[in-house]
Amino acid sequence: MRLFVRSCIALVTTLTSFAVSAQDSAASYPNKPIRIVVTFPPGGPTDIIARAVGQKLSNAWRQPVVVDNRPVAGGNIGMDLVAKAPADGYTLVLSSFGPLVISPFVYSKLPYDPVKDLTPITLAAASWFFLAVHPSVPAASVKELVALAKAKRGQLVLASSGNATPSHLAGALFQSVARINLNHVPYKGAATSLPALVSGEAQVAIESPPLLVPQVKAGKLRALAAARPDRSPLLPSVPTMKEAGFAGVEVGSWYGFHAPAGTPKPIIDKLHAEMVKAMKTPELRERFAGVGADTIANTPDQFAAFIGAELKKWGEVIRAAGVKLE
Repeated sequence: MRLFVRSCIALVTTLTSFAVSAQDSAASYPNKPIRIVVTFPPGGPTDIIARAVGQKLSNAWRQPVVVDNRPVAGGNIGMDLVAKAPADGYTLVLSSFGPLVISPFVYSKLPYDPVKDLTPITLAAASWFFLAVHPSVPAASVKELVALAKAKRGQLVLASSGNATPSHLAGALFQSVARINLNHVPYKGAATSLPALVSGEAQVAIESPPLLVPQVKAGKLRALAAARPDRSPLLPSVPTMKEAGFAGVEVGSWYGFHAPAGTPKPIIDKLHAEMVKAMKTPELRERFAGVGADTIANTPDQFAAFIGAELKKWGEVIRAAGVKLE
């Protein structure tokens, strides 16, 4: 009995010391530079969002926040780097749709688990896609496009920014819901797929706003629907996919912040509070809007639930479409 009591006391003492240690580390956090790993090259939405938030954190805490771009292997190397980093809050990642949700299903081996190896902080923003066609396509609505695709089975070219990219999977989801067959042609990035659509080399694309919206406003493309829950302030006259009769076709690139699994909750809470404070400023909302992204800034629990739903949804789409990368 005495041995049991001693064991219980030792356990309580250990747990208490862990709790006190976590509180102490949060109280002094941060006391050295923070690194935010970005799994894409400089200049894109992911990089811009990371740098905007990082600068606000640096200003608030008077510590350098360094953005470390690791645009290799579809973002997997950068994600793995953070997953294996010390869980002390000094190495974070600007997580996104591709390496967090697509990679687990398209690669046979992945060195990290997006749920077990990383701790969510907040979903920062989302850049919802639009379904657009070349003006020569005789379809003024999604229903007319679907009817045309059924009449010309496999003849309409669907341009994407590459195999297993968000735009590819958006097209796969649309085809599944609409029960049509488009001729998917993967290009090397949106910088080549959008010009193909503008030239008429391709007829259909589901892409993000930064490159697509200016072409729509210039009359070089026709937007048929927004693949989002509500209408976009970028093109408010364009109906949502649900309004167009195709509920469930919602897709976009999204951007969040993660820390390594095991990072003390007080540090996660401190990061979350300061990040949300920064993202609610008009300055950052405008910066995000400039890359076609809506500010979200939700809680860690909400972000975790969002990731779980995304993994379930896109896992089904990827398996059904047979998408694989090596």
